[in-house]
Amino acid sequence: MRKNQFVAFAFSHTLLAVLFVMPSFALAQQPSPPPPSVIVQAVAEKDVTPEFRYVGRVKAIDTVSIRARILGTLEERNFIEGRTVEKGQLLFSIERAPYEIVVEERKADLVSAEATLVAAQADFGRKQELQGRDVVSVASLDQSRAAKLTAEADVLKAKAALRAAELDLSYTQITSPISGKISIAKYSVGNLVSSNSEPLATVTSVDPVYVEIGISEKQMIDVRKRGVDLKNPPVAPTLRLSDGSSYQHQGEFNYLSPDVNRDTDTIIARAQFPNPDGVLLPGQFVTVVIRPKETERSIVVPQVAVQRDAEGYFVLVVDRENKVEIRRIQAERQIESDWVISNGLATGELIIIDGIQKVRPLMVVKPVKTS
Repeated sequence: MRKNQFVAFAFSHTLLAVLFVMPSFALAQQPSPPPPSVIVQAVAEKDVTPEFRYVGRVKAIDTVSIRARILGTLEERNFIEGRTVEKGQLLFSIERAPYEIVVEERKADLVSAEATLVAAQADFGRKQELQGRDVVSVASLDQSRAAKLTAEADVLKAKAALRAAELDLSYTQITSPISGKISIAKYSVGNLVSSNSEPLATVTSVDPVYVEIGISEKQMIDVRKRGVDLKNPPVAPTLRLSDGSSYQHQGEFNYLSPDVNRDTDTIIARAQFPNPDGVLLPGQFVTVVIRPKETERSIVVPQVAVQRDAEGYFVLVVDRENKVEIRRIQAERQIESDWVISNGLATGELIIIDGIQKVRPLMVVKPVKTS
């Protein structure tokens, strides 16, 4: 009986030992959890040149109203409405016959005046010679001199009248003084027009064009203090069109208003842009982007990677051993969804942009780079 009790006692002690030892053995054999995965991004430099955006309106450099300068009937219209016309191109023709007749009459008047002058000069020459021999009186010579001078004046008047008639004749051919797009014609062939009529059409230059913007007077204070050299301005304007695309040609500022608009408290600035393809139309609204000509580059990091505490801004950097490190940085300004960093980071370093809440300093992590 005692032998059986001893065996039972030994078995129970052995079972207890196994039960107590097995949990610690199982814990010793259980593997450690893997390091947490975090999304990282390599630090890189980007173009951080500051830029300002304004709403601008396109304006034509030249707009000319085509008018009749004489009275007459329109005989021809030599253009297609809405198309481009060139400088010197014939646009309208006014009936020429009446003005050609006047030119011929003025030519005849000139010939008559010149003939009278020849006779007066001959008469004066003879009397001048005879007066030297006391054959004619001084009064007769003076009268002959006056007749010659009157004949000379009549020739000048006839020449002026002929020039005026030829000028009126030239006005029967109406040409474009500039190159540009022409509007709808106000009058059709057969209409009687004169200098009092409405403009026959309008020609608007389209290449190059002006773009005007209103700049806040406060924004111009610093610019005026530093001085603005319009011959070599420090900034260059570009355009963004209403469909979101960028205009391919860069402009140049050529005018700055000398006073402030009292109604809007703005100063008008004007830039000139080439427009060879006619993309820009007078009256059109565009976005004017102004930035310095000298490009500025700096390290830029996403805002989601930047944190702040009592000591300032910091990011979490993953070193070569995949350990997390707190890195103090100097954040200058925001550009859209990024921070411009002036100190604390070097290009190529890895910063955590997602999974920040899962890590702590000196923890080993599994970095996953963004594409």
